[in-house]
Amino acid sequence: MCRITAAGKEAAAARFLQEFPQAPQSGRDHPALRGCDDIAWADFPECPAGVAALIRGLLDPAAASEARRVLCNVLMDGVFRMGPAMPAALPFLLRLAADPAVPVRTELIEVLLVVAELSHPVDGGSEQAIRFLGSDRDHPERARCRDVFAEHAALVRGLLDDRTLPDGLVTPDERASLLKAATP
Repeated sequence: MCRITAAGKEAAAARFLQEFPQAPQSGRDHPALRGCDDIAWADFPECPAGVAALIRGLLDPAAASEARRVLCNVLMDGVFRMGPAMPAALPFLLRLAADPAVPVRTELIEVLLVVAELSHPVDGGSEQAIRFLGSDRDHPERARCRDVFAEHAALVRGLLDDRTLPDGLVTPDERASLLKAATP
């Protein structure tokens, strides 16, 4: 299985900060990011310290696209595996996705749809599912993400009802998946 190493994540964050040195200053006062700098991101296994700068970079029009790409790589441990820092980042991603002024809002919503799908419990009776996705016991970030979605259920429903989003952005199946993730 393709796995992103801690060194790879650290290098990607460092390259981003070198290419976009102004990005960490973006959105310092944005209400969606309140508390982002208080999280000890590097305390999460295989998570670089620069996550807060990447999240703030989502508000910098010049850096937003690359910030989103690097942030996704940093918060994921592989193609179908969220990293342990995802539940901590999720409230910020939800609040930013709710803001129509965020340059990569549509892309953030797409990220949230993937996180919602990956948050669902894995059928413990399915050897194939466990082999492919791992057991829930080995991936507590799934339940933690569901808790975050449930805590922000009003925001999730608001996103799904937002008429300013492009038509077809959220399919009926994705809508159901996101609502399921947000239901305690």
